[in-house]
Amino acid sequence: MPKWKLVTEFTFDSAHYIKDYDGPCGRMHGHSYKVRIEATSSKLHSSQYCPHPVMVADFKTLRWAKQDVTKGGLDHCVLNEVLPPEYETTAEMIAKYIYDVTKKQVPSDVQLKVAVSETSNSWVEYEDD
Repeated sequence: MPKWKLVTEFTFDSAHYIKDYDGPCGRMHGHSYKVRIEATSSKLHSSQYCPHPVMVADFKTLRWAKQDVTKGGLDHCVLNEVLPPEYETTAEMIAKYIYDVTKKQVPSDVQLKVAVSETSNSWVEYEDD
């Protein structure tokens, strides 16, 4: 059976603080977040931008989070004010949030893995089986 893996990376800049954290991360600060999304499928699909089944998922759809907050993304926002209350603003929960929102926008058979980095040497990956 064929299998395609699409990979895209992007960045966005946002501020946050970790609620009740005893240390500097409990105060408002910012990051240039780097996000890597892997989308895998055994068939190709159309998208809201292209009617032909020629892609795993549309890059434009996968990169929604890099848009300005006023356009539905996460760029230049305070994450504590934008993420729903069930998502704390740790890298782990930001990755899960991006995964959850993206999963609703791609065909159901597309498997996703989302990685988020706050710094150049620390990453978190999230996927759901």
